[in-house]
Amino acid sequence: MADQPKKAEIFDLDNGSMHVKISNYGCTITSLSVPDKDGKFADVVLGFDSVDPYLQGAGSYYGCIVGRVANRIKEGKFTLNGVEYSLPVNNPPNSLHGGKNGFDKKIWDVVEYKKNDTSPSITFKYHSRDGEEGYPGDLSVTATYTLTSKTTMKLDMEAIALNKATPVNLAQHTYWNLSGHNSGSVLNHHIQIWANHYTPVDKNTIPTGEITTVKNTPFDFTSEKRIGQDIDKVIGLGYDHNYVLDSGNEKMGLKHAAKVREPKSKRVLDVWTNAPGVQFYTGNYVNGVTGKGGAVYDKHGGLCLETQGFPNAINQPNFPSVVVEPGKKYQHSMLFEFSTV
Repeated sequence: MADQPKKAEIFDLDNGSMHVKISNYGCTITSLSVPDKDGKFADVVLGFDSVDPYLQGAGSYYGCIVGRVANRIKEGKFTLNGVEYSLPVNNPPNSLHGGKNGFDKKIWDVVEYKKNDTSPSITFKYHSRDGEEGYPGDLSVTATYTLTSKTTMKLDMEAIALNKATPVNLAQHTYWNLSGHNSGSVLNHHIQIWANHYTPVDKNTIPTGEITTVKNTPFDFTSEKRIGQDIDKVIGLGYDHNYVLDSGNEKMGLKHAAKVREPKSKRVLDVWTNAPGVQFYTGNYVNGVTGKGGAVYDKHGGLCLETQGFPNAINQPNFPSVVVEPGKKYQHSMLFEFSTV
């Protein structure tokens, strides 16, 4: 019998105080509901009611895991061990988030699903072939989402390079809006990012290679600040920059990356990671997308905190390496911790 074609589905993780829906299509968080200060639940993730809009490419990387290499690679080219590789240029003049058909557009296998556990979890697996989207070597990838406590979700991503050295940089690309997915702009959210430095970019959003202090710039979120406060001083449409995580406390081996607070609902999201950087993105290209329940998502309708290796690191020798050698393992964890103030 031939293998049945894989079907895109949505799975539930629920522990009573947190309700999460995740699809095997791109390991996508389609919904995440947590209580506000009065115990009222709201879905704080931009997305769609069913898998169909995701399959049709209705949103730009909503909720998914992006790879094999997240973010931009300059001109879609890199050289590794003396071989030049060319990738699809899907964000001219660069390759973005793994190419035209990256990990976000694959149906992953569900290898474990603990629905009624005290810590509900789901594990997805994907085998990326040698040459897929131009990348070298076979790569075995797993991603596990676990509700580790009442209002905490952990994501563990692993990838093993099976036969060739390859760049690997996975990122989780959820758009958050802590007052609810359908409540408009996030410019009144407050954010703190534990980064004294960021990586400035050129006109094509590629890091120049410099690692620069955030002091006296609109990029300074070392203490909590309203997102909209200095956004007009940023060249371009808003924040879409990589921050160097160099100053956060540690918890369970993970560094404090960012804290987001929404003044009305009093919801707070703390993000922890073992990655060296985080892309802070303010939904600059979101434009009249019809999402869940007919809500329309516009510019700055959500924010992303994509913990990651630095963008274009494969072409920047002074950035932390994203190369995984054959037989070696890439490991990237994130913690999303919700609370109220």
